[in-house]
Amino acid sequence: MGDGPAVLVTGAAGYVGRLCIEALAQRRNELSALVALDWAETPPGNRVEGVVYETGDICDPGLTDLCRKHGIDTVIHLASIVRTPKGAPADLAYRVDVLGTKNVLDACEAVDAKRLIVTSSGAAYGYHPDNPAWLDENDPLRGNDEFEYSKHKRIIEDMLAEWRTTHPELRQIVFRPGTIVGDDVHSPVTDLFEKPVILGILGSDSPFVFIWDHDLVTCLVDAVFSSSVGVYNQAGDGALTPREIARLLKKPYVPLPATLVRGLLWALQRVGLTENGPERVKFLRYRPVLSNKRLKEELGYVPELTSRQAFERYARSRGLM
Repeated sequence: MGDGPAVLVTGAAGYVGRLCIEALAQRRNELSALVALDWAETPPGNRVEGVVYETGDICDPGLTDLCRKHGIDTVIHLASIVRTPKGAPADLAYRVDVLGTKNVLDACEAVDAKRLIVTSSGAAYGYHPDNPAWLDENDPLRGNDEFEYSKHKRIIEDMLAEWRTTHPELRQIVFRPGTIVGDDVHSPVTDLFEKPVILGILGSDSPFVFIWDHDLVTCLVDAVFSSSVGVYNQAGDGALTPREIARLLKKPYVPLPATLVRGLLWALQRVGLTENGPERVKFLRYRPVLSNKRLKEELGYVPELTSRQAFERYARSRGLM
């Protein structure tokens, strides 16, 4: 290890966390410490040389002692619940997303950390009919109370914004990625593309924006060694409509009336055949479409892959193309 930043990565066993740890390990001679934290223990065979692996609850007040033990001055906060596991406590996502972030902020304050890098989400803008065609970082974060993930991301961003005012010494950089895709990614959004048909809402062609996992991780790693601060959408250039996605995958595109989809989801949820309720129509109908202008012009990062190229890479890796 070198004499550079001492980095803690939370959510290190997750998909993005693993990629981030691997990328940072390639530069471990520039770091004074690299610590991977997750609630689950990382098997010895999956560990990367030069990385210290710690196991713990992101909400545990002992996080401060862990940071002090390793001299942490930089935190990459990735811990989040995208899809709540079956049988998990009802408040798990809130605890990890919201209370966990508060605990990270408290730990940063206690150890005088200098740098906090956070992945939020485009979902923080919410799924609303009056969303602009392209959302930039100055547009309001409204979330949706009916979407737990979206709601939590909005709460977290409010917390981070307040902290930037009251604790300016903790230099923040916050990323809001669109749909993350890569060679081995699995998410509630990518699940949609693996169905026999691509479902749409009649009269709405709300597109998806994609960010290649490598582009996302490159931004995270660059942020460790940068003095940049601010909030940045993450997406490749361009967007893909559901109709275009169906054409690429050579699958039928089936646009249905919103009222019909809402009724079907209500009925299926009532009998336990789906976790998605009528609110899912908003998710399909009013997607937040992220502008990457600030990412490119202010942060100086141009995504290597466009939205279409990132999606095609994902689809080929999953055998969908």
